[in-house]
Parts: sequence; C-alpha cells; structure tokens
Amino acid sequence: MTERYYAPSQFHLHRLEQTTPELAWHGQPVGPWQQALRERLVDLMGGLDDERCDPNVEELEREETEGAVRRKLVFTSTPFADVPCHLLVPKGITGTVPGVICLQGHSTGMHISIGEAQYEGDEASIAGGRDIAIQAAANGYVALAVEQRCFGERKETLQEQRSNHGCLDASMHALLLGGTMIGERVWDVMRAIDLLRDQPEVDPDRIVVMGNSGGGTITFFTAAVDDRVHLPVPSCYFCTFSACLMRIYHCTDNYIPGILKVADMGDIAGLFAPRPVIFVAGEEDPIFPIAGVREAFDRAQAIYAAAGCADRCRLIVGPAGHQFYPDLAWPEIRAVLEAPGAP
Repeated sequence: MTERYYAPSQFHLHRLEQTTPELAWHGQPVGPWQQALRERLVDLMGGLDDERCDPNVEELEREETEGAVRRKLVFTSTPFADVPCHLLVPKGITGTVPGVICLQGHSTGMHISIGEAQYEGDEASIAGGRDIAIQAAANGYVALAVEQRCFGERKETLQEQRSNHGCLDASMHALLLGGTMIGERVWDVMRAIDLLRDQPEVDPDRIVVMGNSGGGTITFFTAAVDDRVHLPVPSCYFCTFSACLMRIYHCTDNYIPGILKVADMGDIAGLFAPRPVIFVAGEEDPIFPIAGVREAFDRAQAIYAAAGCADRCRLIVGPAGHQFYPDLAWPEIRAVLEAPGAP
C-alpha cells in the first residue's frame, strides 16, 4: 500500500526541507548583507510605526525603598497604545550608569520584573530569576520594566478572550492589518529606549535590553533592528526556527510570516555585530532545545568572526530549564558594560 501523509506537519516539514533562506549569510561582506537583511526583516515584521507621537509621560506612583526609587509611569508608544512601566533608579548614583529595559514574557505581567507577586504562580516565576529589574538595580543600573502588549495591565479587556495567554486574538488582528505582534512590541520597546535615554542618570550609549522567553523574543528582534541597543541579553528564546517554532507548540505572537524564506535565527543574530550579545539558555529547556540553540549560536559566531569580533558573541547555558540564570548572566553582563573603554 502506498504510504499516505495525513498530518499537516508532514507537509510543512517537507516544505521546510525544500526551503533555502534567501538572505542567509554565506560568507559575503557583513556590512552590506546586514543592511539588506535588516530592511527585509523590518518589512516582514509589518514595518515599524514611525509616528513618534508625544510620549505624554505621566507618573502614577512613587515609592522609595532602601536602595532605589521606584516610579510607576505610563507613556504613549503610538496613538491608542499606552505603555505602563516601572522605573527603578538606584540611590547614590554618581555620573551616569547603564540603563536596562526589562521584558517579561508570557506571564501575569511586569510586576514580576520588580519582584512583586500578585497572582498564583508569580512566586515561582520570581524564583526562576525573572525579577530582572530588581537584579539590574541591585547591580547599580537604572531599570525600566515594560508591560508588553497582551500581558498584565495590557491584556485585552474589550473583547472576549479564548486564549489562556491573551495574545492570540491581538496577534491575529495584527496579521489582518499587515503587521505582527512582534513588530508592535518592538516599537513599544524602541519608544521605551527613547524614555530611558532621556533619564539624567542613564548613559545613552549603554542601553541593555533583556528578558526571558517572550521577553527574550522581543529583546532579540529589537536589537536586530535598533542599534541603540548596546547589549542584548535574550534568554530562553535563541534557537533555530526549525528546532523550536516548527516542531514545538508556541503561541501565535512568536511568528513572523515568511521569515524562514529569508533567514534563520542565527543569521538574524548576525545583525547585532559588532555590538556584544549574551545569549542565555537552559540545558533542559523543553521548548527551545539546546541542540538548536548551539546550532544557531555557531552560525551567529561565524558571522561575528567574519566581522572581526568573535569574542563579543557569548552563550551562557544554565543547568535547568526555561528560566533566567542571574548568577551566571550578571557577571558576564557587568564585564561587558564595565570593561575599560566600554562601550
């Protein structure tokens, strides 16, 4: 009997095997290749909303702790898209210090970044190293924890939601309008960078963007299109598209239509060069398998080597699963930010 193929994944994986990414790096001069891929990536993301409207920054709360001043702010990213955030400024700053954009992924919200448990399960998230704004402030850096679209205070409230994570409908709406949720979130972070660079305590040339899981996703793509990100630290996202998104269930907000026809994740990481990058991964991460992480990293490091800066592309692998590893990551982050002559 002739073998028959019923599962849609069989067709898609066959199609994947037949696909050659158009703008994959094959040893060509890095600079012109980066420009071509970056332009194409922005287009695939749905373009970036270039309407830099008045941010209309408003302070909602202020709290002083022993080590920092925390201000809850809200700013306008683009019309009808307001972004709540927490700004943490360590006390005793002299001169200027690095600024860190902190991004939570699929979670109950940005309050996890500042170590405040509000819902069931938050304690476990915080224990998994996701209180990254607190960590940044403890290292003496100004931190801005940003609420991503569809999460926390920005979850959908006007329409009935049928997705546990709340990102499905909004992501599909973005696609209907020719955009992507990744592109919309990247724009929010770009406006957050505007805000952070305006803070008198922040060195505008030492901006870090970091986050775990969905926060790592937006860290990755923001750094790919915005060279104001001096150091991206994407955690538990970087992998080959084939090993993660094509073979393991992920939410709709992870997808960029047509990306595999253009480049894989290791190629896109080459857009960071010559800026430093620190990738964080878990040896036992079930949704971003470590074999795919290492394959993508080898590709990125080859591009960095061709650009003459192989030592600026680093991979940290923690011993467990899908979480951030602060004890491993922060020494590397400090080494980059505080090296003689940085940035």
